[in-house]
Amino acid sequence: MAPFTSAKKRFATKAISAALILSAYAVMAHGATPAAGGALVIEGETIADSATYQQARQETLRLYTGYVQSAEKILIDRFTKDTGIKISMIRLTPNQLAERVLSEQGAGKLGADVIRTSDYPIAQAMQRAGVWQKYLPPIIADIPELSLDQGLFNLTFDSVYSIGYNTQLVDKASAPTSWADMVSGKWKNKIGIVQGGSGGSTAALNRFMLSKLGEDYFKKYASQDPVIYNSLGQEAIALARGEVAVGTVKVSDIGVLATKDKAPLMFVVPTEGVAVYDYYLGMTSSAKNVAAAKVFINYNLSKRGQEVFSKLGEYPARADVASPTVLGVTLPPIKSAQYFRMSTEDSMKYSKDDLAKWNTDFNFTK
Repeated sequence: MAPFTSAKKRFATKAISAALILSAYAVMAHGATPAAGGALVIEGETIADSATYQQARQETLRLYTGYVQSAEKILIDRFTKDTGIKISMIRLTPNQLAERVLSEQGAGKLGADVIRTSDYPIAQAMQRAGVWQKYLPPIIADIPELSLDQGLFNLTFDSVYSIGYNTQLVDKASAPTSWADMVSGKWKNKIGIVQGGSGGSTAALNRFMLSKLGEDYFKKYASQDPVIYNSLGQEAIALARGEVAVGTVKVSDIGVLATKDKAPLMFVVPTEGVAVYDYYLGMTSSAKNVAAAKVFINYNLSKRGQEVFSKLGEYPARADVASPTVLGVTLPPIKSAQYFRMSTEDSMKYSKDDLAKWNTDFNFTK
């Protein structure tokens, strides 16, 4: 392992231009037929009928999202290029997003047409507050399991939590290969993590660690004196800058940032497996741009939209779209033992207690 105190080539986040990221991750637009007056058809799939599509082109969609901003922007840019529909985005961490949504909903001033969040208990809290409006995208007729809570919101993709490292500080031969390695003492004071209550990502990781790695794993991890960040995005940038050498990371963050000569990042698939967590998308009960909302939701679940997520390093919700390969590494098949997905039932059952244990074991207070 290269010395942690060695000179580090600083990573400037502003140097990663949207054009560079898009050039690395764009899905070619072949097959889109947004002809004037016609339906929207992409890769042989009808995304919207003529009336819905033509109305949507007159609207600007308002999206509230808990997804990582850089990745969401790639999806938005691809969507706008394919459809001509513009989007106004507000991005917050899932917990912050929930606070805003519930506050606006309570005041009768919810500003979103559609919301993307990663945490099932959060989506449920929004349901209880009357945030969602039932909408069943056409694909649900063929894949009904993508629709949750009687069509109030839909599963769009699964993000992957794994271990990443800075390649200027850690060579491939020395990189951690397991979750056990992360608590061996080798990486003490060199680890970055995200606080356990940041959203669906950490809820899934918490359950994975406790159920697969042992009830004492939090304490073992805390004893490594990690740097605790508020969000995955903050941690990924810190890892890229060399502020920490290794960390628990979202694979798609590493893939987006690790463009040539820009971010010195790589990830591993730990021997014990990876934790994945759901992202949900739904229309709000107060949506003003309903046609645009329908087209956006349909697009997310279309083959084109699912291919964009796969290119970003996310597991597509549709089985007919290939699992992701990121930086030359193919992620474990969904049915493999290395794939851990917390069910919605377990999310409701364990998340609150898992977080309480995380806060106690890490001696963490906001």
